[in-house]
Amino acid sequence: MKTRIGLIGLVFCFAGILNTSETFGQADGYITLSAIEANGESVNREVKFGDEIYLGRSEGDGFLKIKHINFRNGTIEADIKGNNTPQQSFVGLAFHGKDDETYDVVYFRPFNFRNPDRKSHSVQYIAHPTYTWQKLREENPGKYESALDSDLDPDDWFHVRIEINSPAVKVYINNHPTPTLSVNQLSSGEGGWVGLWVGNFSDGWFRNLKVVSKK
Repeated sequence: MKTRIGLIGLVFCFAGILNTSETFGQADGYITLSAIEANGESVNREVKFGDEIYLGRSEGDGFLKIKHINFRNGTIEADIKGNNTPQQSFVGLAFHGKDDETYDVVYFRPFNFRNPDRKSHSVQYIAHPTYTWQKLREENPGKYESALDSDLDPDDWFHVRIEINSPAVKVYINNHPTPTLSVNQLSSGEGGWVGLWVGNFSDGWFRNLKVVSKK
């Protein structure tokens, strides 16, 4: 299911993005709301928007992507909220998207944040379609996922900043100075779209998305 929608109240900040100014009508690094409306597309999710963006629950992965962005290196930030429902709260940010099957994701399992037996599975990097979480956990246990470095309420908002300097990917939570996850990309690291992502049978809330690109 694909739906073009308008995203009101969402601020995107781009600095130094190549070949996007004409497409998005940028002014001083900001993308206009009309451009976001024209380029937002949901895949396998119903999307509601207001002060925050809500991606509904459904079978399979789903995401809201912003097309025609050639993001490669820089930072992606957002406030994200999932919930404490075991195996039904996978929420994160996608980037370097090529199509609806090929993209990287950093995502979170809020139901594991305070679980003493599963805290080490709180944040995950994947690169679809080849490097799924199952493949990475089986072949490289503990390398592409980690615990958080602070105690978070699984039902509350948390701030995420992903720094990408291909191939390096670093994930910071709530402005903590130390990355909670640091990996090298398994994909090509080439540019592509950015999106809001939820996993199988998951819904999620997103706000204050900011993307800053650098050469």
